[in-house]
Amino acid sequence: MHQTKKGNQWYFGLKAHIGADADRGLVHSVTGTAANVGDVTQADALLHGQEDEAFGYASYTGVEDRPGAVWRVAMKAGKRRALGTSVLGRILERLEQLKASVRSRVEHPFRMIKRQFGYTKVRYRGLAKNIAQLHMLFALANIWMARRRLLPTG
Repeated sequence: MHQTKKGNQWYFGLKAHIGADADRGLVHSVTGTAANVGDVTQADALLHGQEDEAFGYASYTGVEDRPGAVWRVAMKAGKRRALGTSVLGRILERLEQLKASVRSRVEHPFRMIKRQFGYTKVRYRGLAKNIAQLHMLFALANIWMARRRLLPTG
């Protein structure tokens, strides 16, 4: 694993990348990389092949040119601030809000593993062990989120 700097804060460890279903929020793919690897490099690993559209954060800029699903990537923060209050600016801002509402489904499993399961720091040295733990945690998060559909009603 490597370290990276964001602003004035140094981070050591790995980044978890997940692909989640937009309807139910269940995780279908998990990858992990060192902290200094760009998000866009993992875009293909997050797709399972049945998607018509894929939504990503601004760190996935440039993935639109790749074959496969149609990517809806968030606008970078500086461009979004420069939109202004014109009619076109308000329309583009509303489109960004709609994209963000779909992307927010991916954040719920991360909240689950951080708050419900207490995973805030990596425990092991090396990517392989930590990625195996991430697979287990996201599988548990899927079971937790789907528990009402799995349990009999009665």
